[in-house]
Amino acid sequence: MHNSTMRYIDIQKLTDIQFKRLTGISWSTFNVMLTELKLHVPVKGRPSILDLEDQLLLCLSYWREYRTLFHVGMTYGVSETTASRIVRHVEDCLIKSNLFNLQKKLPKGADIDWNVVIIDATEIPIQRPKKTKDKL
Repeated sequence: MHNSTMRYIDIQKLTDIQFKRLTGISWSTFNVMLTELKLHVPVKGRPSILDLEDQLLLCLSYWREYRTLFHVGMTYGVSETTASRIVRHVEDCLIKSNLFNLQKKLPKGADIDWNVVIIDATEIPIQRPKKTKDKL
């Protein structure tokens, strides 16, 4: 049986170039993000099935690959709901840190082509109608 999970322990030997190809960030940025996440480990509640390193990798792969939370969860051996919670938690922690912001000013120059299309494919929870228990 093929084990398709990607774990931090398996990718530690990647070079910075390989790691950046995989995640979209450098090892140094990953370590800064990880340090920030360690400041926000919940004290109460059930511990996560994934280490912080793997939680961060899960989130990075979700952002990088544009796969559904179901697929990302399957890769890391967690449910879609758990994957969603992990992504939300990681995003919240990194946003609160104020260390990882997008540029506020757009780059200028003749070499920049702004004729692009941006598609927001963000997954958001939706409210579904309640199931009825009517028998037919």
